[in-house]
Amino acid sequence: MKRSLIFFLCFMIFTIRLPAQDASGLIRSIREKLEKINDYEAEARMKTNIPFLRVPDAEVKLYYKKPGKIRIRNEHGISLVPKESVSISLYSLVAGKYQVIDAGNGKLNGLPVRVLKLLPENENADLVLATLYIDTARTLIMKAKITTRENGTDEVELSYGKYAQASLPDKIVFSFNTQDYKLPKGVTFDYDEGTPENNKGQDQKNQRGKIEISIHSYLINNGLKEDVFK
Repeated sequence: MKRSLIFFLCFMIFTIRLPAQDASGLIRSIREKLEKINDYEAEARMKTNIPFLRVPDAEVKLYYKKPGKIRIRNEHGISLVPKESVSISLYSLVAGKYQVIDAGNGKLNGLPVRVLKLLPENENADLVLATLYIDTARTLIMKAKITTRENGTDEVELSYGKYAQASLPDKIVFSFNTQDYKLPKGVTFDYDEGTPENNKGQDQKNQRGKIEISIHSYLINNGLKEDVFK
């Protein structure tokens, strides 16, 4: 009886620990895939939806270099993507040191996903929490909610197609809080009626901006020059 009890307790301990090990292993598998991408240059179309701005759609180029350098250039040399969103690349996100918490299974746009939460080991890190929604069948991050000390919570959703094997999305949708959003210096756009410019007394705290980037093509590991990011 005593031996059976010991066996049962050991089995329970193993069962309790297994999900955490699986979660860490899943993050490791994603990191290993993303590590193969040293750099890329992509052609894309960017659509901007910020409640108080009228911004035309634009053809853009995306530049990335591991571990986390990202730059977006449009045909007019203007980028309105929040710096805080794009500066956190998927690779730099999963390559950090975290406590990985398995939050169970869920669904995203009808697709079954595994939900993992990343808590940074460095208590002084700007990142407070990252919640990842992962397609385990393809080992792809489908969505990330990223909470930082300075900028609150931003979200990014990713759709994959012909570049899925390289873990590169065909479409990226950023969602962010517009309360503290600032235009780049020297950039002006038309304001919509009923915007913060005309209704400064209104509370803009819960307004969200959205930016969609639809990617046409990638040039991967082509030896991107550093001066692209200057």
